[in-house]
Amino acid sequence: MAARLVVVQQQTHSSLSSLPSSLSDFNGTRLRLPQIQYKRNSWQRKGALHVTASAEKKILIMGGTRFIGVFLSRLLAKEGHQVTLFTRGKAPISQQLPGESDTEFAEFSSKILHLKGDRKDFDFVKSSLSAEGFDVVYDINGREAVEVEPILDALPNLEQYIYCSSAGVYLKSDQLPHCEIDAVDPKSRHKGKLETESLLESRGVNYTSLRPVYIYGPLNYNPVEEWFFHRLKAGRPIPIPSSGIQITQLGHVKDLAEAFVQVLGNEKASKQVFNISGEKYVTFDGLARACAKAAGFPEPDIIHYNPKEFDFGKKKAFPFRDQHFFASVDKAKHLLGWKPEFDLVEGLTDSYNLDFGRGTYRKEADFSTDDMILGKTLVLQS
Repeated sequence: MAARLVVVQQQTHSSLSSLPSSLSDFNGTRLRLPQIQYKRNSWQRKGALHVTASAEKKILIMGGTRFIGVFLSRLLAKEGHQVTLFTRGKAPISQQLPGESDTEFAEFSSKILHLKGDRKDFDFVKSSLSAEGFDVVYDINGREAVEVEPILDALPNLEQYIYCSSAGVYLKSDQLPHCEIDAVDPKSRHKGKLETESLLESRGVNYTSLRPVYIYGPLNYNPVEEWFFHRLKAGRPIPIPSSGIQITQLGHVKDLAEAFVQVLGNEKASKQVFNISGEKYVTFDGLARACAKAAGFPEPDIIHYNPKEFDFGKKKAFPFRDQHFFASVDKAKHLLGWKPEFDLVEGLTDSYNLDFGRGTYRKEADFSTDDMILGKTLVLQS
């Protein structure tokens, strides 16, 4: 079967409400682009490739229509690269986002290209990618090493493979934060990502792997901040397991997208792994309060419970792993000059204003496990 590369045609909409997706209610501030102003001085990328028209790359993004890739593709197109999304075609390739004018959206959607296929159809992947040829691959949705091998086979002259891994590959430890040199867990549920990193290393590929912790922001399809916003909006108590002082870490999707752009063509990122997340850590209780502050809700009523006293079946009563889990981002800051733009409350405000606060979310509220907790005598009190 021959590859089919098509330009996604601009569609003119009289209003956002005509868009065929949950993005129809989006509105808000402009998307943040690489030139960022900080409280100190204007931020310059340190050690990164300065992208000009002559440095245009032919870039393939595996995925790109759900969350991370939506923001990444815009940054890359804005910098003059030719961007192709490889997807199954089940979701629109181009959708208008918060604050995008019709002109901006039309400009982006006229540039983006689409290669339709299933990445698990390895023969198709090999034939279609080898026929097109790409300089750089951004693998946003790869989960298993076996899915990456045909891409490498198809592109023997690939300049860089940039992979979205996960901080979930680290071995659980009493000594935190996790650093890139820490031991990893070959049995973790993210072992496929760990095996992919090993494959890239063994094949001698010029690769860069980013390991986010918990990602949040507009369009988040994982119930991270959304889980809290649903309960705050309903005026319900927020049930948090154990003491609530477990420490975790969140990173904004736009900061992650910026990091992905900064490693492109950057010699300091060659064959390197970087943790990417927010600079500060937060307790579970602190996260509940931060969500309330960001969304303009009153101080939340937090209820602590012992998760061992409940059988929730296959349902997940809380969106985070019940343990300390956070990572150092010092390596990315020092080697790349990368720095997250958002602090936690600012980032949660951005997410709320551009998504949940507009009435858009990925999953309906389900308070069934909350009711089980609230209906039982609690061992711990808030």
